[in-house]
Order: sequence, then C-alpha cells, then structure tokens
Amino acid sequence: MDPSVRSRAISGALRLGVHPFMHRVPGHAPSIRTARSAVDAASLLLRGGSRVRVVPLADPRVESPGDRPVRGEWVVARDAPEAPAEGAILYLHGGGYVVCSPRTHRSITSRLAVETGLPVLVPRYRLAPEHPFPAALEDAVAAYRWLLDRGVPASGIVVAGDSAGGHLAATLAGEICRTGLPSPAGIVLFSPWVDLTCELSTAAQRGARDPYISAYAARRVARLVVGPDGFADPRLALLTCAWTDTPPVLIQVGGAEVLRPEAEALADALTAAGADCELQVWKGQMHVFQILNRVLPEASAAMRDAARFIGSVTAPAPKESEVAA
Repeated sequence: MDPSVRSRAISGALRLGVHPFMHRVPGHAPSIRTARSAVDAASLLLRGGSRVRVVPLADPRVESPGDRPVRGEWVVARDAPEAPAEGAILYLHGGGYVVCSPRTHRSITSRLAVETGLPVLVPRYRLAPEHPFPAALEDAVAAYRWLLDRGVPASGIVVAGDSAGGHLAATLAGEICRTGLPSPAGIVLFSPWVDLTCELSTAAQRGARDPYISAYAARRVARLVVGPDGFADPRLALLTCAWTDTPPVLIQVGGAEVLRPEAEALADALTAAGADCELQVWKGQMHVFQILNRVLPEASAAMRDAARFIGSVTAPAPKESEVAA
C-alpha cells in the first residue's frame, strides 16, 4: 500500500528541514551534549496521554554486591488492574546511544501499554560518550533482572526497542542467552540500528530516501559509542551472533529508511539460525515512524501489529483440560 498523504507530507518536510542537519551533525562530545539539551527541553512538552499513568522508578539495587541501580519510569494503562503483573514490556529507547530518554519515547511506550494492557518499564540507561559501551548493556541487564527479581516471569516479558534501543534490545537478548538468564517471551525491534560499523547503511545511503537518518552521521556517532576498544567487542556484532534459543522476533522497518538493509540482514541471520522472525517492511516510511502513531495511520497500524505480536507470545499456554476438550 502506498504511503498516506500525511506520511508523504511529513517525510517531505523532514527531508528538507531535518535531514541536511542530521547529515552534517559533527561526531564529537560537545555537539552531542548540545543535541541532548535540545532534545531534553523538547521532551518536556511530551505527555504520556490521558489513558496512561507514568510512575518514576529509582531503585538503588543494594540487595547483593554488583547490582546496578535501576532508574527510569513505568508507563501503565489507567484501566490496568492493580494486581501484580504477570507480564511486562522492557522498552529500550533509541537516540543513537547518546541522546533521548524515557520521556522522549512516551508516544510509543504509552501506546504499547494501552494496546497490550501490560506495564512498560523504560530504564534510563547511561549514555555515551560519557558512558561508552557496555554501560548501556549493563543497565539493560539490570532492568531485566529487576523484573525477574520482583516476580515477573520471563515467559511474560517482551524486550523491545527502537533504533539504537533496538540494537540494545537485541544485544540484551544475546547477553541473556550467554549468561543463562531465562529467555524472554519475545523481542520487538522498531527500525533497529543493527550494524554500528554502518557498512550496510553507508552502502545504501545514495539510493535511500530516508528523510531523517544519515548513515554518515551515524558512523561518526558510533565511534563515540563503542569507546576505547572500538568495534572489537563481539557483543556489538549482531549479524554474527549465534542466535541460539532465540524467542520469537518482530522487526518493523520503514521502506524508505537507510537502515532497511541492516534490518533485512538481521532477519536473514535470525531465520538462518532457526529463530521465528517476522520482518515487516512498511512502504515509504521513515526511521522509527512508529513514534508518530498519533498522527500517521501507518504508524498506528504498525503499533497495533506490534501489540498483536506481543499478545501472541505472552498468551498463557492452554491448560491440559482445554487441550483435551
């Protein structure tokens, strides 16, 4: 289906007004801090919506040595039951590992909470360049352990993320497997930044009509993210991960975005490893178009599809009596 008129109008405006700036943004710490301040200021205007409650979370995690604190927020549907949840969504926000926060992504997290009925935990993980990789991964693991420690079963947890948060969500899934933690029920990736070396996206830059993301700028930022060890850390390399015992995965990517080849390559790697992976390419859509779900019909439909997937992987297994019947 062709993009809606509203989608084409927004993409055109971004291509003229935002993409030239994003393409030339310098990849050094002072420019990142300036961008972070601007994004944080703009996020003060964002609200979760009348159908959700946003509850701050700050747990120092002092139960045992080595526990990392968990900070962030819960996004909960107002009509959700007060009883302890049997499931949750662990959402890792995007922003290139250098900007954004739980607040900036409330249009996605609040929609997930309302559509699925599950509470959404959005950790405020540490950002680069002050805290290069694996700081964000350590914080994501701590948030996952926090859910388990408080009685949320792994079979009811879905790990989700967008852009760099999509990379972090997939990296977390690999770390869960490597450390022997119980596997989550599923993984949802919105426009994931799969390859931090940006080889695939740079090759696709000339032919892509992404109105927002520049592969060249992403590559400059990536050098700040990976820290002194560079790209040698195998946890960064999602395309060469073994992907053994991976839970079902949903990947949504815009057809016009420069990161599309990366998402397709990850889907191929997951499928080749025997994982159940659903790849959705939304024609003509830009990077993380789901964040505009209140104004774009395609984004709203994509969020409904994500909720459908989450419901399918977290649904309790039928009882033996029901199977026999």
